[in-house]
Amino acid sequence: MLFRPLTERASLHPLEPWQAAEFAAFVDRARPHLAPWLPWARSITDEAQAHAFLQRYADAQARDAGRIYGIRLDGVLVGGTLFRVFTAASGVCEIGVWLMPDVQGQGLVTRAVEAMIDWAVRERGMSRVEWLTVPANERSQAVARRLGMRRDGVLRQAFPLGDERHDVEVWSLLATEWSGSAPAHR
Repeated sequence: MLFRPLTERASLHPLEPWQAAEFAAFVDRARPHLAPWLPWARSITDEAQAHAFLQRYADAQARDAGRIYGIRLDGVLVGGTLFRVFTAASGVCEIGVWLMPDVQGQGLVTRAVEAMIDWAVRERGMSRVEWLTVPANERSQAVARRLGMRRDGVLRQAFPLGDERHDVEVWSLLATEWSGSAPAHR
């Protein structure tokens, strides 16, 4: 999956280390919105750190252990998705997402994750796709529901961020439950 149109104006594409300057600029713009949810939104403060982050995913992809993608709207990086965990041997992967607040509500994340799930299940034979979120992130929970995921439970204080520990909700979708599109798009 190298490139996927999401709408007439939006696309999903790989994020690679050579795009570190653009990614660093995006993180700088998005930091106030993303920092409450994502540790890397706090730690990536320059191009070198952005390059190291993207290189970790390039290395993970080379090992078939993860991937990272950007969401572009009219050619501008406005968000992204990733396979934070991708374990082909066990057939389990975890998808994560982020998006600028001014482009939320357009279905970009749902379409992007739908494409990722379809690829993971149909092309790679994944049995289980996971989605983790903190209980306060209602938008993330709504996406999980739209994709047909089920809430498996809560891992109490499993996510350290800054000086706090947060609960984590675990949502999942099994390959046997996937028909190729989210229930809302069927």
